[in-house]
Parts: sequence; C-alpha cells; structure tokens
Amino acid sequence: MPNETVTIGGKSFDVACQPGEEHYLRAAAALLDAEATTLIGQIGRLPESKMLLMAGLMLADKTAGAEDRVKQLEAELADLRAEAERLRATPAFAAPALPEGTLERMTDLADRAEAMAEELENR
Repeated sequence: MPNETVTIGGKSFDVACQPGEEHYLRAAAALLDAEATTLIGQIGRLPESKMLLMAGLMLADKTAGAEDRVKQLEAELADLRAEAERLRATPAFAAPALPEGTLERMTDLADRAEAMAEELENR
C-alpha cells in the first residue's frame, strides 16, 4: 500500500492509500490544505486537531451546499426533459382546415395566372 506525505496547514502527514489512488489523495489533501490555510490566515495558529476539524467542517459545508445545488439542478433538468418530451409529442403546427372549394379555386387562379403569363410572353 503506497504511502504519501501530504501537507495540511503547514504540517506534514504520512497517509496510506490504495495503489493508483495517490492522485485522489493529493487532490483531497490540497482541498483540506486550502481550508486550513484560510483558517490559519484568519485565526492564526491552531492546535492540529482543531485545525483539521475546522477545515474538515468547512469542506463538509461546501460539499453539502454543492449536493443541494446538484439536487436542485437535477430537478430542473427532469422538468426540462419532461417539457421537451411534451413538446415532441405535440404537433408543432396544425394547419387550419380550408373551406370547401378553396383548393379548386386556387388551382383555377393558378391556371389563369399561367395562361396570362404565357400570353404576355407571346406578345
């Protein structure tokens, strides 16, 4: 099992992890270190246990907020997918029914317009 040395709040810790998970450990330690560094900047030196506890709580708070936001976005996405399905199932445009005889009258008008155009071309 690989051992990694991580630095959190200016203190080094040796931590074991599963093979291949070293980069996850380093990334998690970097997040914890960022919170610990913020705490130390605001409060000053803290006992190691309190620094780790407070930094962990700050990360937990951020994680809880992110989880709430993910749930909200998932609900919005579900609503949008349902709306998209409803729109797909609804015809986009329903042509109004033409009054009886309209098609025949339009065909007659088109024939007359073509005849007039032909007559003008022959002149």
